[in-house]
Amino acid sequence: MAESTDAPPDGRTWSTPALAVLCLASAVLLSATGLFLGAVFLHVAPANSLSREYRDEVDGLVYPEFEQNWKLFAPNPLQQNVALDARVRTVADGGATRTLDWTGLTAQDIAAIRGNPAPSHADQNLLRRAWDFYDGSHSAQDESPANGRGRLAEQYLKRIALQRIGRTAEGGRILEIQFRVTTTTVPPPDWSGENPPPAPRVRELLWWPVNDEDYRGLG
Repeated sequence: MAESTDAPPDGRTWSTPALAVLCLASAVLLSATGLFLGAVFLHVAPANSLSREYRDEVDGLVYPEFEQNWKLFAPNPLQQNVALDARVRTVADGGATRTLDWTGLTAQDIAAIRGNPAPSHADQNLLRRAWDFYDGSHSAQDESPANGRGRLAEQYLKRIALQRIGRTAEGGRILEIQFRVTTTTVPPPDWSGENPPPAPRVRELLWWPVNDEDYRGLG
């Protein structure tokens, strides 16, 4: 019997069902990526009929993780330095409660950024954008939510701080957490002749209770 001269096929041969699954998965991924990029574009683009019609859907996708601090074609540089601190109230095994000193959350980020040639996006923007999200959804007079995203903003800010502090502090279990924000206007250059900036503004939020649900999913 003569030997077959057919050469074995090169590479993997995919079956028809496998090719169908791969094509379907690729189509889903491409569609999801396109929808996400389209939503982000509508978020940063100037207001138009399409962005107004789908504003709720776009906001639901973008906030809070993907919010941008600028508008397309019109960058708005920051003119204030915002320092966020947190302190906690703990309870020991014997039942005694303590209010601990303030922890500089923004100072931690600055320490991680300074001298780092490639600082992480989280160190640069996570905490700052979380505060912007809270500030834009609450009344500065009584800290009440001003829109439907207020409670989400509170939870987001609280979980960022608790992820850093942990479940206990100085031997006690955390019962409550409080935030303090100091806003300092960036001074103008000496040659500008402008008036010096006002004194820094300090804003203390209310005490928020802490429970096990606040730690769900935190590493």
